[in-house]
Order: sequence, then structure tokens, then C-alpha cells
Amino acid sequence: MPETGRGADPFRLEGRAALVTGAAQGIGQALALGLAEAGADLALLDRVPCEGTGGAIAAQGRRHVEIQADLNGLDAGSAERIVREAVERLGRLDILVNAAGILRRSPALEMAEADWQEVLDVDLSAVFYLCQAAACHYARSEAGGKIVNVASMLSFQGGINAASYAAAKSGVAGLTRALANELAPLGINVNALAPGYFSTALTEGLRQDPERSAQILSRIPAGRWGDPADLKGAAVFLASDAAAYVHGIVLPVDGGWLAR
Repeated sequence: MPETGRGADPFRLEGRAALVTGAAQGIGQALALGLAEAGADLALLDRVPCEGTGGAIAAQGRRHVEIQADLNGLDAGSAERIVREAVERLGRLDILVNAAGILRRSPALEMAEADWQEVLDVDLSAVFYLCQAAACHYARSEAGGKIVNVASMLSFQGGINAASYAAAKSGVAGLTRALANELAPLGINVNALAPGYFSTALTEGLRQDPERSAQILSRIPAGRWGDPADLKGAAVFLASDAAAYVHGIVLPVDGGWLAR
């Protein structure tokens, strides 16, 4: 990892390259833009084009490349190829942000097997395989690196009609801690963000339900739904030298939800 030097801003990411999944919209897009604003170059991964994200990154004067891939059914070999492509096209890889995620709302007694498996595949298994591939690259380079996973409030709570999502995101929290224990001696920081209730496509149904939306807002001390941009600062912190001694945390960014 590049040296920041005495007196340098430890929150800056110049000279770094990051791979961000789910970068076409929502939280993944916001995190990619936050890293670019801090000085990083980006590999943007999604199953759809990331033109809007890429244009905004170019406006920041940073480089970006796009990698189109579907994380449903991702295996270890595919994850290794994704990481290798990011390294080859950007010249390096210092940061991995696993932001891609899906949600299939259903009462547990009615949940389809296919829905359960798809959520676990995308939200947990793909996260592990990409962490594994990135960590192997970091270890080979002997330069260390950063991994930032996106967990959830449902890493702490059970939720309603979201058993597969709660299971996967609880798994992301546990995986983050487990990998931190193994990878910290290699100079690899593994941490996670845990967004609260944010205005994204995944929460559209809740926000359009007057009763549920009111219930949720009444518990958030900040008094509003989160905006994806609210996550930028926390992501930059965990991806930067400012978090050099931070390992295995799951950082809530929730407007105070867990404090109630």
C-alpha cells in the first residue's frame, strides 16, 4: 500500500485503486463516488452498465473501468478472474468494497427455495469469494490492503419478512470478524458498514407503505431515512490509512436507530 508520508492526510486515497460491487446505483454507487472524491481510481462492478457512476467519477478527475458480472452463482474461480481483471486494467488493487446485495421479501413460511438461495449466493457467498480473491492478491503483493463489506441493521436484528436477508447479512458480520482475525497479521484490514434504513431500491416498498414508513421514522433519532451519500465518510475512513489499526468492526450508520 502506498506510504502517506509524514504530515500527509491519512484520509486521502491518491495512488489507490478500489473495486466496488453493485456500483451502478444506490449504496454501491455512493461508495464508489466517495472513494473517487478521496482520490482513488475505481473498478466498477455490476450486472448492468455503470455509465452514471463512471461519468461522475470522470468528473472528479479519476480513472475508472467497468466490469460487468452477475454475482448470482459466483464461484471462487470467477471471483479470482474479476480481481485479476481489476488489477490488470487499473495497474493495482488496494481496496475491495462489497456493496452489491439483493432482498427477497416474503414470510418465512412462504419463502421459495430459489429466493432463499439467490439471496445467500449474492449477499454472502459472493462476498466471501471476492474477499478471498482480493486477500490472496494482497498477500501475494505483500503490500496489505483494505476490505470493506456492507452489512445491515439486520446483522443485529431479525427484521420482518426478510429471513434470507437477515441470515445473509448476519453472515457478513460474522465473516468480517473471522477474516479480520486471520488477515490482520498480513496487513489486511477487514471491516464492514451496517447501513440503517436508507432510501434505496431495496426499501422502496417500505417507504411507500405509510404505516411501516411512519413506524420506522418514529424510531430514527435523526428523523429521516438515510441517503446513500451519508455512507461516504465512513467508507473512506475504513478504506484509508486513518483506519490502519481498525480490524473486524461492523460500523452502524443508522441515524441513531440502534441507540433507541
